[in-house]
Amino acid sequence: MAVPPVPQTRAAVAFRAVRVPLLLDVVVGLLTAVALPLAVVAIPNTISVVAALLPPGVQPVEMMRAHGLALPAMLLTVPLAALAVRRFRAAPILVAGLTLLALADGAGGYADTTTLVGVLRVLHGVGAGMLVPATLVAVAERPSRKILVPLWAGMLSAGLLAAQALALWPLDEASSWRLTLQPYPLLTGVALALAAVYLVLWLLTGDGTEDGAGDLTDAAARRVSPAERGRLGLAAIPAAGIAVLAVGTTFDWAPTLVVAAAAVAVIAMVGLGAVATADGPGGRSIAFTNVAVGLVVLPTAAQTTYVELGGLGGPGLKGLWLPFLVAAVVAVAAAIVAGLVPEAQCRRITLAGLVAIVAGLCAIRLLVPEPDGAPLVVPFALLAAGSAIALTSALRLAGVGSALLGLSLCFPAVLAGFLLGTGIQVNRLQEATRAADAGRQAVVDGFMDALHLWALVGGFVVVGIMVISSILARRTAATADGTVPVAGPARDGAHDGPVVPAPTPSPEEEDGSPADHRRDA
Repeated sequence: MAVPPVPQTRAAVAFRAVRVPLLLDVVVGLLTAVALPLAVVAIPNTISVVAALLPPGVQPVEMMRAHGLALPAMLLTVPLAALAVRRFRAAPILVAGLTLLALADGAGGYADTTTLVGVLRVLHGVGAGMLVPATLVAVAERPSRKILVPLWAGMLSAGLLAAQALALWPLDEASSWRLTLQPYPLLTGVALALAAVYLVLWLLTGDGTEDGAGDLTDAAARRVSPAERGRLGLAAIPAAGIAVLAVGTTFDWAPTLVVAAAAVAVIAMVGLGAVATADGPGGRSIAFTNVAVGLVVLPTAAQTTYVELGGLGGPGLKGLWLPFLVAAVVAVAAAIVAGLVPEAQCRRITLAGLVAIVAGLCAIRLLVPEPDGAPLVVPFALLAAGSAIALTSALRLAGVGSALLGLSLCFPAVLAGFLLGTGIQVNRLQEATRAADAGRQAVVDGFMDALHLWALVGGFVVVGIMVISSILARRTAATADGTVPVAGPARDGAHDGPVVPAPTPSPEEEDGSPADHRRDA
């Protein structure tokens, strides 16, 4: 008599219930560690470094304008991709974004006109803009999100810090300008393979409904409410404005006008973070944190990297790998530690992370230029760790909708930071070259003065964002209706006293955002 295949069936169920979700967590972690730096490394405009290798007849200014289209395309894509990932889930969006990056990398070897370079850089920006929100949702919906979300925050912080250096590394002793269009094609292929594995495993787990992720995988949680669509739509407005501004500034705008316009954009983003969030202090916290981190980390690190190149008296890229490596490790470790802090302390920890960023900016003023390179571990580690701590703590207080809204403000802030820094730099260089004894040293001094002034301006802006965030959080806590004392910490983690809102539907629950998972994210 045949024996029924009961043991085999149970083994298959056990594999699906235990091993596949565990393997899925590992794949998501690896994908995050690879895809996030790939997305951020698409931001820098490095064509000027290989301008001497451009073919005859190609105007360097036009090529720089075309190459710079990646960041405007990226910041316009992020809010749209946030809506798509809420509707279609993370796995297909990740595969689509990495496919676009792979296609752009492959075609980059055949680019021969400014128009084609512009098209490929737009594809880079769109692909990168799809990856950032998709990786965030991918880690947030996993059972191991207490580790994966800090990993995401740490890798984003490390990527923002090292993006300029990572984009420049393949160009060291480059023989072709096309390397700017395909800096890491092999890594893109690895990420695409991981995304394909993730998609298959995600489908094997039954659309993620059996992996213990809870409400994040429920159909109701995946529905995008009109309120959330409206907030992400509002985020697209400053993104579009700053994108148009960035393209316009390439047509010989006066430095003062560039700085003024970028400052208005920053004010608009801070205002949007204050009024367009429906999650109370938690929602505002993640919005303000993304604006602060985006505004200062990458633009400051980019200027510092250029100042520390060998031609300006620094150690060059080879002398910077140790500070960047240490900063990346510190960022991930700090994010994981921040994920273990009690939720009642998250608001304070977020502010502490922003304070560390300000300390890193102060260290830039004190330690740069540095001919050795090793002392740069201090400012780099402070910037990376501070942003990782602030992002991790703020994410724990926010629903998915607010997290995606905050992310939609991060990259417009990056572009605004670049515009502010560039306006300051051009102004300082013009002053240096007007001097009667202007020479190479005067140009170098102009670069140094611009970096120090930008660090000072950036520090004051971050402090201002901290003050606004604290005032709004206290006002919200003081004027909250129907609060009652309890023996435990506040539910949203943003109150100083032991109070929670009365049992009425929270804004996250009204618009479909998974507020209950703030304690797990």
